[in-house]
Amino acid sequence: MSETSTKVGWFEHISTLLSRKPEDREQLLALLHSACERNLLDADALAMIEGVLQVSEKQVRDVMVPRSQMDTIDISEKPEEFIPFVIETAHSRFPVTDGSKDQIIGILLAKDLLRYYASREEFDIRDMLRPVVYVPESKKLNILLKDFRSNRNHIAIVVDEYGGVAGFVTIEDVLEQIVGDIEDEYDFDEDDTYIVADTEGHYRVRAITEITSFNETLGATFSDNEFDTIGGLVINKFGRLPRNGESIAIEDFSFTVLRADSRRLHLLEVERIRPDVAENTGSHEPV
Repeated sequence: MSETSTKVGWFEHISTLLSRKPEDREQLLALLHSACERNLLDADALAMIEGVLQVSEKQVRDVMVPRSQMDTIDISEKPEEFIPFVIETAHSRFPVTDGSKDQIIGILLAKDLLRYYASREEFDIRDMLRPVVYVPESKKLNILLKDFRSNRNHIAIVVDEYGGVAGFVTIEDVLEQIVGDIEDEYDFDEDDTYIVADTEGHYRVRAITEITSFNETLGATFSDNEFDTIGGLVINKFGRLPRNGESIAIEDFSFTVLRADSRRLHLLEVERIRPDVAENTGSHEPV
C-alpha cells in the first residue's frame, strides 16, 4: 500500500469518526477515546488533548503555589544573606517582599544575581527587580496562558477577593496541565532514589514510592495490603486528590503536598511528628 493511500485511509477513519457530530464535551471525549482504541491517537496525544480541554475550565486557584509554600526574599536582606537561600531552593524567580508577603514589590530573576559577583560595589537589588503581574484566583487558565505568551511573562502573583496575596502561578504550572509534569534538573531523576532528606527532619518523597520502601527507609509501619504506594495511602486518607500545600497527619508522620496536578499526586514533604499529634488525622487547606 502506498503512503498516499495510507494517508487517505487515515483521514477517512477520522472523518467517519467525527461524522457523528458530538453535541457536548462528553461526547467529544468519548469519540477521542474511541479514536485511541482504534489506534488513530496514541495515549499521550489523547492525554494532551484532554489537558487542553481542561485548561479552559480550570482557574488559577486550582494550580497555584499557595502563599504558605512561597519562597520569597525580603528587600531588607543583603545579597550575602539571601544568596545561600536562592542556591538551596534552586528556583529561577523569586517574589521580593517589603516586610510581608502582602507587600510584593518585584520579581528577582536568579540569573540577575550574576551581576552581584561581577560588581559587588555597584549591585543594588532594587535595580534588578522585574515588575509584578497580579491575577485573581478566578482567572481561567487558558486566558492566563494567552497573557503569559503576549507579555512574555513567566510568573504572576495571585490575589484573593480582598486583595491579599494568595500565592503565585507560573507558566510551567499551566503547561503541566496539558503535557503533564515537567521535571527539570533539580527534580528527581528517574534513576535516583525516591526518598531524599531535604532539611533536618524533613524528606521529599515521590508519591509513587512503594510503601515497603518508605517503611524501610523511615522506620514506618504502614500496611501495603490496600495500597502499593505512599501516594495511594495519602489520597485515601484525604478521600480525594489533594491540592498543592495541603497537609495531613497519618500515624507518626505529617504529609504535605508539594506537587500535584488534576490527575495525580507527584511529590510529598514528609516529617515525623509526635504520636499525640498524629492522633489528629484531619486535613487542612493551605494557609
